[in-house]
Amino acid sequence: MSATAHVHVDNHAHDDHGHHHHKETFVTKYIFSQDHKMIAKQYFITGVLIMGFIGIAMSLLFRMQLAWPGESNVFFEALLGKWAPEGVMDADIYLALVTMHGTIMVFFVLTAGLSGTFSNLLIPLQIGARDMASGFLNMVSFWLFFVSSVIMVLSLFVEAGPAAAGWTIYPPLSALPMAQPGSGLGMTLWLVSMAIFIASSLLGSLNYIVTVLNLRTKGMTMTRLPLTIWAFFVTAIIGVISFPVLLSAALLLIMDRSFGTSFFLSDIFIQGEVLHYQGGSPVLYEHLFWFLGHPEVYIVLLPALGITSEVMSTNARKPIFGYRAMVASILAIAFLSTIVWGHHMFISGMNPFLGSVFTFTTLLIAIPSAVKAFNYITTLWKGNLQMNPAMLFSIGLVSTFITGGLTGIILGDSTLDINVHDTYFVVAHFHLVMGISALYGLFAGVYHWFPKMFEGRMLNKNLGYVHFWITAICAYGVFFPMHFVGMAGVPRRYYENTAFPMFDELADVQVLMTVFALIAGAAQLIFVYNFIYSMFYGKIGPKNPWSSNTLEWTTEIKHIHGNWDGAIPEVHRWAYDYSKVDANGEYIIPGQDFVPQHIPLGEDEEELNH
Repeated sequence: MSATAHVHVDNHAHDDHGHHHHKETFVTKYIFSQDHKMIAKQYFITGVLIMGFIGIAMSLLFRMQLAWPGESNVFFEALLGKWAPEGVMDADIYLALVTMHGTIMVFFVLTAGLSGTFSNLLIPLQIGARDMASGFLNMVSFWLFFVSSVIMVLSLFVEAGPAAAGWTIYPPLSALPMAQPGSGLGMTLWLVSMAIFIASSLLGSLNYIVTVLNLRTKGMTMTRLPLTIWAFFVTAIIGVISFPVLLSAALLLIMDRSFGTSFFLSDIFIQGEVLHYQGGSPVLYEHLFWFLGHPEVYIVLLPALGITSEVMSTNARKPIFGYRAMVASILAIAFLSTIVWGHHMFISGMNPFLGSVFTFTTLLIAIPSAVKAFNYITTLWKGNLQMNPAMLFSIGLVSTFITGGLTGIILGDSTLDINVHDTYFVVAHFHLVMGISALYGLFAGVYHWFPKMFEGRMLNKNLGYVHFWITAICAYGVFFPMHFVGMAGVPRRYYENTAFPMFDELADVQVLMTVFALIAGAAQLIFVYNFIYSMFYGKIGPKNPWSSNTLEWTTEIKHIHGNWDGAIPEVHRWAYDYSKVDANGEYIIPGQDFVPQHIPLGEDEEELNH
């Protein structure tokens, strides 16, 4: 990898400059836009606001079922129709809701919503590029994502119901269309939607990689990149390596369902009748799925950690602690995440020796994760902390990343995992470490870069505080008790636990978690209101509202396709020169505790990057 920066070709700059001189129509500006800033907004509105709303609504429905099993509920009747006769949720639709909630949140909200929004918005702006390497492929990437989202939502309205086999879609439930109502057309649509989603993800990832490698402005070496860009860049590489494996699993599953093959099926009886399948293995599907499924955790988490690095350093008014260690930990996490997938399969009949190998690689990944957590805490230490909503969500991320990560050590050990596998303990772990942490990173990014997305308008800070505190308290209120429910042995994905008398005393805990979940869901409406209102009526802030060093704050407040009206700034230093002083103890720029990246080094000034 070359550490030298690549200079823009002049006529590339002039070509792009012409974009804002000829009149754009509504369609070319807002729908089929090739401007990375508009595509970022499209990803956010589709992936986070729309799909996120659907995913959270589903979780609230099945949490209400768990809290009050068998009781009639007016919401069930209104929203689920025939699947809730007399307001009592049907068992088939319960598993479908769990399946679709997991699918939508993991892939559509946290993968496409987070990476699609912030990689698109920030990569060109922070590396000093006019746009992505290919604006057209970027547009195609979004529209494939949009089509896959539409197909996934349409599958909710299929007569036999949407896909229902858990978000992991294990065969044989997913491979036999006659297995249950949720194995029919809804499952086929799920697989088609995911195949299109993966195509979108791969196009986007390739675009991000090429842009970072080839379109950095003069002086922007790899060691001067903000940690956000490192995180997006490495995330894209993980996606290119692991998503095609899930695509192969989906295609083989489609063949098993529709063309009589048996890649994943062997010796199956239905109501005493022997099916003709033989020779396949459902464990093969588990390997293919989890080879994406574990890197997927970091495809979701790394962008959030990158955003946190930027937000924390800016709002602590301090250089990020251990820049090179942070880059090394991102690279280590990327590598290790691809060799730990077997820890999801400890109870699949795996050879115990192989289990111990996966235990070893899983525990290794704790080291770079701990480096990141330690570096965040030391960045905060003795900083001049600006406690705005973005900073609060970043600190919240570090909290949930640590608490969720600690339980990962238990689940990563094959002998301990067997006791709590497929209980609510697992649900609590991955929701904290992946779901809540990634959502906190997403919110931190929105509060921080909202002025860049919407031409200088600011989100309402007080509503942001309310949003954070309700969300933070309720997130722990839902998932902290869930660890104890899991250790008591309550299995996940069960429609109700009333058949097991030993779980009766935990019924009140289910009610408590559900109340917290409903309050947390309502708190997200505060964010949605704040977002939509501020888009149109938010207070216009200064050009660089957070006194930040990175290049995106040197662009004009008014958006132009091409980002800079004139020459692109040249970079002379890393992104974290906060509170830097000269030999006399004075700030480098008098009266200003930050030095933007495009400011040349002074005569006796040394460049920092460690």
